Amino acid sequence: MSALSIPFKFYFPPTTATSFPPSQTKPLNLTFQRRTRTPTKTACAASENPKQRQNPKKNRTEAKTETTSDDVEKGIDPAGFLAKRGISHKAWIGNLMLGIIRYKMLIVGFCRYKVLKDIKDEILKRHENFMILASGFELLGMHRHPEHRVDYMEWAPGARYCAIVGDFNDWSPTENCAREHYFGHDDYGYWFIILQDKLREGEEPDKYYFQMYNYVDDYDKGDSGVTVEELLKKANEQYWEPGENRYPNNRYEGPVKLYEQLFGPNGPQTMEDLPNIKDPKTRYKEWAAEHGPSRTAAMDSGKEYDIYNVIVDPEWHEKIRALKPPIAYWFETRKGRKAWMKKYSPAIPHGSKYRVYFNTPNGPLERVPAWATYVQPEVDGRQAYAIHWEPPPEQAYKWKNRSPKVPKSLRIYEAHVGISGSEPKISSFSDFTDKVLPYIKEAGYNAIQLIGIVEHKDYFTVGYRVTNYFAVSSRYGTPEDFKRLVDEAHGLGLLVFLEIIHSYAAADEMVGLSLFDGSNDCFFRTGKRGQHKFWGTRMFKYGDPDVLHFLVSNLNWWIVEYQIDGLQFHSVSSMLYTHNGFASFTGDLEEYCNQYVDKDAQVYLILANEILHYLHPNIVTIAEDATFYPGLCEPTSQGGLGFDYYVNLSVPYMWSTFLESVPDHEWNMTKIVNTLVSNKEYADKMLMYAENHNQSISGRRSFAEILFGEIDENSDHYKESLLRGTSLHKMIKLITSTIGGRAYLNFMGNEFGHPKRVEFPSSSNNNSYLLANRCWDLLAKDGVHRDLFSFDKDMMKLDENQRVLSRGFPNIHHVNDSSMVISYIRGPLVFIFNFHPTESYDSYSIGVEEAGEYQIIMNTDEIKYGGQGKLNENQYYLKTISKRVDGLRNCLELSLPSRTAQVDHFVVTF
Repeated sequence: MSALSIPFKFYFPPTTATSFPPSQTKPLNLTFQRRTRTPTKTACAASENPKQRQNPKKNRTEAKTETTSDDVEKGIDPAGFLAKRGISHKAWIGNLMLGIIRYKMLIVGFCRYKVLKDIKDEILKRHENFMILASGFELLGMHRHPEHRVDYMEWAPGARYCAIVGDFNDWSPTENCAREHYFGHDDYGYWFIILQDKLREGEEPDKYYFQMYNYVDDYDKGDSGVTVEELLKKANEQYWEPGENRYPNNRYEGPVKLYEQLFGPNGPQTMEDLPNIKDPKTRYKEWAAEHGPSRTAAMDSGKEYDIYNVIVDPEWHEKIRALKPPIAYWFETRKGRKAWMKKYSPAIPHGSKYRVYFNTPNGPLERVPAWATYVQPEVDGRQAYAIHWEPPPEQAYKWKNRSPKVPKSLRIYEAHVGISGSEPKISSFSDFTDKVLPYIKEAGYNAIQLIGIVEHKDYFTVGYRVTNYFAVSSRYGTPEDFKRLVDEAHGLGLLVFLEIIHSYAAADEMVGLSLFDGSNDCFFRTGKRGQHKFWGTRMFKYGDPDVLHFLVSNLNWWIVEYQIDGLQFHSVSSMLYTHNGFASFTGDLEEYCNQYVDKDAQVYLILANEILHYLHPNIVTIAEDATFYPGLCEPTSQGGLGFDYYVNLSVPYMWSTFLESVPDHEWNMTKIVNTLVSNKEYADKMLMYAENHNQSISGRRSFAEILFGEIDENSDHYKESLLRGTSLHKMIKLITSTIGGRAYLNFMGNEFGHPKRVEFPSSSNNNSYLLANRCWDLLAKDGVHRDLFSFDKDMMKLDENQRVLSRGFPNIHHVNDSSMVISYIRGPLVFIFNFHPTESYDSYSIGVEEAGEYQIIMNTDEIKYGGQGKLNENQYYLKTISKRVDGLRNCLELSLPSRTAQVDHFVVTF
C-alpha cells in the first residue's frame, strides 16, 4: 500500500462567520493523504490537467474542457455552494466527525466536477460543440431532404442490420435498408437509410443529381425557366473579374504553356523522346536569376520528408477572401412544391405507418423508432406504429404569438389534458385550447404546467411511463393541435411548462426503449441498476455519451419544436441515488455524498441545465426532489445542479396528514411553519403547493373530498361541517401560497374544491371514465365551489397587484402553538392566521415594525367566500399602538374569529 498526496485548492469567501479573515482570502493549497492500491492518478485530483482536444471550429456554446489550478479564481468552484451554507475549514474544528463528512462533501464536489470534465471531453470528440449535442433531432429520426428524398437515422449499436418497414413498402425488410458504402453504419452504432422519392410515370429524371426542391412554397426560383447553365454563367460573371476565370474555363492552357517553355513549340511527343530534365531546385534558381525571386514560389521547408510551403500572393489571397460565394445563384436552381409533386411521389407519404426493423444476434425484431415524433400506441391488442408526420403547408400550423416574458413570480396551473373535460371520455388538445385556457386566464394564473403530454402506452399511468420521448400523445390530437394549444396560451399571456420524465422509462419493449436493439444496455443500465426498485421501470445509462445525446436533445426538442417555456424534471431523487430516493433522509450531509449517490445522473442534470440555460436564457427548469439535495438550485459553476426552482414535496404530505389523522385542536403551528419554510437558504427558489395531482390521482383523496366528501346534507351539523371545510380549504391555500418562495402551483379543479378524486380507466374499475374528468358545471351554481373559486381568483389578484411572491422572504415573527395563531410580514403586508377551531380573539396583539394605519384587503371570512362575515366594516381599518410585541416596536390589536385569516396592508404612516 502506498500513500498518494492529493492536492486541492479551496477558496472560502469572507461572507460567513466561519470564513477566512479578509487578509486570508487567497486560495489555500491543502494536501491530504489517501491510501490507494497502486500509485496511479486519482480521478478526484483537481490539479490534474488533461490535454484539451484541439478544435479550431469550437462554437460559442462550447464550455471549457480544461481546468487549471486557478479555476476558483476564474469563477468556477466545484463546491462553492458549501461556503454559502457556512461550511468551511473552521467548521471542522471541535467536531471531527462533522468535519470528515463536510470534507467528504468537498471531495465529492471535486470528483463530480472531474467526471463532468471527462464526459465533456468525450462529447467533444463526437460533436463539434454542445449545441450540436442538443440538436440530435435535426439528424436522427425521419427528415425530408431537399434533394427529393427522405433520410432516416437511428442509433442501435447492438443491431447487425437495419431497415424501415411500413405500409408504404408493404412492410418489406429489404426494400429500404441501410446499404454498405452509403454511410449505412458507423462505428458508434448509427444507421443511415435513404428513401428516394419515386419518379412518376412519364416523367424524366432530373438532369442534375443535385437538383433541390422547396417543399413549402408552390413555386420557387427554379421554376422560372432559367437553365442551370445560364445561372452558372451568371454566377461566374459576378464572382470573377474579367480574365480571372480564364484558367478554370481552359484547364489545359497552363500545362501547355509550361510545356512550350520547357521544350519549345515542337517538343517531344513521346516519353522516349524526353531529354534529361533538370531538378526543380536548379530550374528555379536559373529562372530566379533571370526574373528575380517569385512571390508565390513553392519553397522547400528543409525537413526530411520534403514538404513544400506554397506561398500565395497576399493581395490575391485577401481579394478572394473578400468575395462572397455565389450561393444565391445555387438556390435559384431550387424548384417549388408543385414541380416536386408533378415529378415525384413521396417515398413515404404523410400519415404513413412505419417501424424500424433490426436483425440482431437474438434474431429479427421490429421497434417503434426512438426519435419518432408521432406514435399511435397499442390499443385493444393492435400493434403500435410510428406515424410519418409531414403535413402539407396548408395543414401545418403557423405560429402567431411570441412567448410571454417570464414574470418575477409564477402562479402555475397544473393540468392534464385528457381529464380536462366534463364528459367521461378523453378530452383533446382542441377542447383544452378552446374551453380551459380562457378559464385559466380568467382565474388569474400566469403559467400552465401540463402532465401526461409525452407519449405513453397505458393511459392509466397518467403519462409517467413514457415510451416515445419525442412524440406528443396521440390520444389528445396531432402535433399541430398541440402547437395551437401552446400558441394560444402564449397569446393569453400564459407560459407553458411541461413535466418531463427522464428519471426512468417504461419497461415496454414493443413500443418503448427497453431492449431497443436487442441488447439490454442500449439506453439503460444492466443488472439491478437498470431497474427501478419499486416501479418496474428502466433506469437510463446517464454516463453514456449517446444516451446523453438522446436525453439532452429531447429537452431541446420540446423547446425548439413546440416553444415550451419551462420543464419540470419529475422525480429527480430517482435519478440521484442508486436506491431511487427510497431511503430515510435526515438532512445530514453524509446522506448526499455516500456510495448511493449516482454521479453520472448528477453530471447529466448539470450538463442539461448548462446547455438549456445557454441556448434558451429565459427557460425555467424545476426539480421535483423529495430529498432537498444540497446545491439543487445553485449555479453549476459553484458546484450546484443549476435548477431555477425546486418543489417542496413535504408540504402537501403534511396537510394531508393533518386533515386525515390529526384533530383540529392538535394542529401544531410550529410544525406547519417549519414544513412550509423547511429550507430557508433556498426559500426564493421554492415552488409551493398545498395539493397537486398526486393528492387526487395516486389512490388518494383531494382536500375537498376529505373536507366535504363525508358531509351529510341532512345532518344537524351540516352547516358547521361545511363551514369548517371551506375555512380550512381557504386558509391552507393562502398560507401555502404566501409564506414561501416565488412560485405557487395548483392542480386543475382544486381551486374550487373539486369534490371527487381522479381515477383513470383501468382493469380495476372496468375501464370506466366516470372519474376521469372535471366537474366544471359546479361553477355555474351558487354554493361552496363558486365561493372557493372566487377566493382563489382574488388570491391570484393579490399576488398580481401586491407582488407578494416576488418579495423577499417573509419575517415570520409570531408563531403561537397555544393560541394557534401564525403571523408574518412580507413587504407592506401582514398575514395573520387563526387556526383555532373554537377560540376567537377580540383584541389579539400582533407586532409590526411600521407605525400607522393598516387596512384589511383580504379576509377569508367574507360572505362572498362562503364565510360568516363576522368582521364589520369599521374593523377593516386598523391603527397601530406604540407597544413592543414580537420583538417589533409597534403592534396591531386585531379581531380574529376562529378558523379565519386576513391580510392587512400598510396604508399610511403617522
